[in-house]
Amino acid sequence: MMRSFFALLLLLLITPDTFTQTEVRKAEISKYFTNPVFDGADPWFFQKDGYYYYCFSEGSGISISRSEFITKRGIKKKVWEAPASGWNRSCIWAPELHYIDGRWYIYYAAGESGPPFIHQKTGVLQSATDDPFSSYTDKGMLCTGDYPNKQSDNVWAIDMTVFTYKKALYAVWSGWEKPALTDKTSQHLYIAEMENPFTIKGPRVKISSPTEKWETGGPLDLQEGPEILQKGNSLFIIYSCRESWTVDYRMGMLKLKDEGGLLLSPLNWEKSGPVFSGPFGTGHCSFVKSPDGSEEWIIYHSKKSAKEGWQRDVRAQQFVWNKKGYPDFGEAAAVGKRLKRPSGEYRIEKKMREKR
Repeated sequence: MMRSFFALLLLLLITPDTFTQTEVRKAEISKYFTNPVFDGADPWFFQKDGYYYYCFSEGSGISISRSEFITKRGIKKKVWEAPASGWNRSCIWAPELHYIDGRWYIYYAAGESGPPFIHQKTGVLQSATDDPFSSYTDKGMLCTGDYPNKQSDNVWAIDMTVFTYKKALYAVWSGWEKPALTDKTSQHLYIAEMENPFTIKGPRVKISSPTEKWETGGPLDLQEGPEILQKGNSLFIIYSCRESWTVDYRMGMLKLKDEGGLLLSPLNWEKSGPVFSGPFGTGHCSFVKSPDGSEEWIIYHSKKSAKEGWQRDVRAQQFVWNKKGYPDFGEAAAVGKRLKRPSGEYRIEKKMREKR
């Protein structure tokens, strides 16, 4: 009788909110996720020392978040605010965070005004220490024209990424052939060797133009968002083409044909595509491995609907390598489709909860 009395008392003390909180805690840990993972565009993920750093434009500045997970963003911090005047006071686009020789560098596009977006150039920031959340120094505009030493002859440039190949540092970006008075101007892919993380060493070289049927035919022929993907000595550039505000947005691929040859030779790049597409368009990606290193993942953005515009979100999807050594991205997964979380995420989250 006394035991029944205490059982009844315990039930009365447990409120509905208690049950709800318990159910939420259990539901928060799952082996699956669905796209999109969060709102945003031009997703740049950088993986280092067990963390994923997500770098993105926010208002008139640039923010970084850090997380142990691909599918869950961590607490963010704004690390740079655009100046009130100057060439880079407006239109902050597609920042990328890179770790080079003990410092962090952020490459970003900006302009003095827009629309029309005819002033976009590329700048670079350098961290004060090896902490990505430290203060950043503005190292200025990179020379992305035909004359590396003449910044006055700079040419429109966005979506720059940098990479090291056989001990040399290179930059790849999307640019115009020459300055124009309209932003309805074709975009091409350029490459140049770098003297250091904030100095272009040699003249730019155009390695690709929108010429294939699957990358032309809309209101504006363009190639943008080039990103590097390496497997051993095999080097690929995955880029976006067609119009980013339409459902035709998709990805193409360049492969370095001769791994011992020059990266600065247009003839040494082989084009194929489209290599990744989806119902609302796919573009501007980055690549990381799963937390345990066993899987390859592509992080990309897509429009939220078939309606034209720039309302986009960030999505994640595993990809594989085929027998020829080429990446196989498959088709973009539908929104809401249940996908298995990157290998290692569930285990890490479970251990984190057990320590609390």
